[in-house]
Amino acid sequence: MPPYRAPGWLPGGQAQTLWPLLIKPRPLELRRERWTTPDDDFIDVDHLDGPTESPLLVLFHGLEGSAHSHYAISTAHACKAAGWRLALPHFRGCSGELNRRPRAYHSGDSAEIDWILRRLLLANGGRRLHAAGVSLGGNALLKWAGERGSGAGELVSGVAALCAPLDLAACGHHLAKGFNRIYTRHFLHTLKANSSRRLRLFPGLFDEARMQRAINLHQFDDTVTAPLHGFAGADDYWLRASAKPWLKSIAVPALAVNPKNDPFLPSRHLPSAADVSPSVRLEHPADGGHVGFVSGPFPGNLDWLPQRLLHFFIFETS
Repeated sequence: MPPYRAPGWLPGGQAQTLWPLLIKPRPLELRRERWTTPDDDFIDVDHLDGPTESPLLVLFHGLEGSAHSHYAISTAHACKAAGWRLALPHFRGCSGELNRRPRAYHSGDSAEIDWILRRLLLANGGRRLHAAGVSLGGNALLKWAGERGSGAGELVSGVAALCAPLDLAACGHHLAKGFNRIYTRHFLHTLKANSSRRLRLFPGLFDEARMQRAINLHQFDDTVTAPLHGFAGADDYWLRASAKPWLKSIAVPALAVNPKNDPFLPSRHLPSAADVSPSVRLEHPADGGHVGFVSGPFPGNLDWLPQRLLHFFIFETS
């Protein structure tokens, strides 16, 4: 698989990040299942079906993402062309309907990852899964793999993460600066709307006025995400939920792709070979933005990301 290189007509991490929104392919029709969680909540899982003996790829989405995110759609098209099946689990509250419990989801939600993978493994007849995650979903997946060590191999052939915010503090503070604040405003718009709806179901869950005043992710996470999920505050959440400290404990084949021009995570905070186990393959292409990876002649296509995933699981895992 050749390294990723951005087309010459689309320079810079910002362009690589935003352009996919303009060229994403038409969504495929997927089958949706609703699962009841162990705490009597629900998640929705969208499926691209196929022969039961075909490989099953599980793709975890990013912050406020869904099966309609451009990377999910392009991966679904690639899986269909390859004859693979695809499962797209939605984190709680991300499938278009607010979940029933006070909690939502977060970047270190490895317990939720474990429950989802185990249920899919059972539905897959005990055959191991190919598991991948994008952005927040990639961070949670790598953290899960590090926590489980060799036990992760009982569920998955390997794990792959694209543009995972491996150091949440570095990412969060970087998104509060300069042009990157446009991404923060985008996330806060939907996060605040969903949190306000949650507060109507559970009055007093957090300080709504403080949430509405939040102008960056640290303030939002300190007010909402951290207390809802058992953290002392944003700093405690960012420290304990980051995947980077767990990369040395991963014992299954793992791929972590983080472009050096990702506007979410400065390249100086990317892991080196000394930070990971021998099972982890690090790829730090010069270009790609944050889950951009636009390639080909104008107007470009989004084929590189799904093809990198398929190549990894076909040729680089056991």
